[in-house]
Amino acid sequence: MAVIKTALLSFGMSGKIFHAPFLAIHPGFLLAGAWERSTKNIQAIYPGTTSYQSLDEILNDASIELVVVNTPTNTHFEYTRKVLLAGKHAIVEKAFTTTAQEAIELKELAEKTGKKITVYQNRRWDSDCRTLQKIINSGVLGTLVEASLYFDRYKPAPGPKQHKELPGPGAGLLNDLGPHLIDQALCHFGMPEAIFADIKINRPNALTDDWFDITLFYPTLRARLKSTMFCREAVPAFVLHGTSGSFIKKRGDIQEAELLAGKTPNTSTWGIESENTHGLLHTEINGGIVRQQVPSEQGNYYYFFDEVHKAIVNNSPMPVTAADGIKIMQLLEAAVQSNAGKCVVYLKQ
Repeated sequence: MAVIKTALLSFGMSGKIFHAPFLAIHPGFLLAGAWERSTKNIQAIYPGTTSYQSLDEILNDASIELVVVNTPTNTHFEYTRKVLLAGKHAIVEKAFTTTAQEAIELKELAEKTGKKITVYQNRRWDSDCRTLQKIINSGVLGTLVEASLYFDRYKPAPGPKQHKELPGPGAGLLNDLGPHLIDQALCHFGMPEAIFADIKINRPNALTDDWFDITLFYPTLRARLKSTMFCREAVPAFVLHGTSGSFIKKRGDIQEAELLAGKTPNTSTWGIESENTHGLLHTEINGGIVRQQVPSEQGNYYYFFDEVHKAIVNNSPMPVTAADGIKIMQLLEAAVQSNAGKCVVYLKQ
């Protein structure tokens, strides 16, 4: 198996929790190290890696083929552009960029340089998302007429990460959790015809948005995407209603919690939900009413990296394309436009 030498552009939570563990266990990647600006941690966790002093040190290393741009969103365009111009492939954390135009320029640059680029929309490989997709594809709900996707937290005070909490490009909850919900909606339902968004600040002393409620308009379906920082008691995170029945599910993916606990991922038993988070299916099948729990699909971020490896080695499409990233940015911009004008914004098809 071809081995792709890979470097991270930071080793905070994103690098330590969501990227390094999967790169380290995949036989097709060699984790070279990370750019660490102050605290030096990577070598203690992954002996033999390098703690790089600068971006240029990574870019000038001809042996490094792939770079993970997992820095604050407002740096994604600048750093990814440099990575591509240095002749390296790129995995870019969400949000892809701060504007749709930046996303378009990165797609064009990747095509010009002949390099691969993907957006790390890891929640596609959550057990929740995979289970929802299975239910939708099965057709057991009939024609979908309503869907609600919630990504709620209880964080009543602003956090220490200034790039999220201080006003500026890429800041706020819409840019933080919005890409996850929008990407899942696009995967499940496709590009909507129009969007309406309500975005606001609820937390005292907060300077960036911490609540949003978005409606996506489809010919026969309305999809609601909602997130808040004031949810102490979680509601069902996934609700589907169709002409034949309904599917309701709690947020149950355990991967982030397991990674934060220091557990090492694998390809067999990783990402298996507990039964108490399995979804409820209540529908009509072959003339009979069915009301039962549905075992969740396995979640595993490993398969994102596996698809990245295949894309680079076999010159196949990346698991999340730059075109996917552009659509997400277009919807984020349309949401901001809708909120500002308190109106429905129609999208170019």
